[in-house]
Amino acid sequence: MTTKEEVLECSIANFTKFGSKSFTMDELAGELGMSKKTIYNYFKNKEDLVSESLEFLIKKIKKQIDLTLLQHTDPIVKIIEIYKIGFDYFKCFKPSFTFGLKKYYPKADEVFETFRHEIVFGKVYNLLEQAQQQKLIKEEINIKLACELYFLRIENVIYKPNNFFDEYSKKELLEHMIVYNLKGISNANYTNSYFE
Repeated sequence: MTTKEEVLECSIANFTKFGSKSFTMDELAGELGMSKKTIYNYFKNKEDLVSESLEFLIKKIKKQIDLTLLQHTDPIVKIIEIYKIGFDYFKCFKPSFTFGLKKYYPKADEVFETFRHEIVFGKVYNLLEQAQQQKLIKEEINIKLACELYFLRIENVIYKPNNFFDEYSKKELLEHMIVYNLKGISNANYTNSYFE
């Protein structure tokens, strides 16, 4: 028997690949080899399935981020590592997935927005603050503004007008969107392995 976790794993893989609106419950049931009725035993409706599958993915991402952050002490390197993990996941997203959340699944969109704010204004903001206290970044940098300009809506840039992951390597996007921006606000005497 297929578990709820297996349904969530299959759902999020297909929603991010094809778009949450485009990938139907019939297609999901067919791929899992079960009836739609069985899927609806786990979820009230498709929006609940989209929301819970997104929460499932977010838990995986957060766990990976937390484990990776334990391996580093430099706050700027930690920020780069956060986005390196994020880009590993986002490169598989079709633009229609995130745009579809806003248009069709407000509950799931709220889950995604909350996650982005937690990452940017929880983890990244705090790490930038640490970096500023350690004099790794310039003291005149407005950390809140840096978060809003550079980090809050990265996926909107990546997916407009095309999916940049289709045109550029993950390494190149990480360098241009994260590393070079951090290097620009860092003190001249600071360096790390990503800046070299």
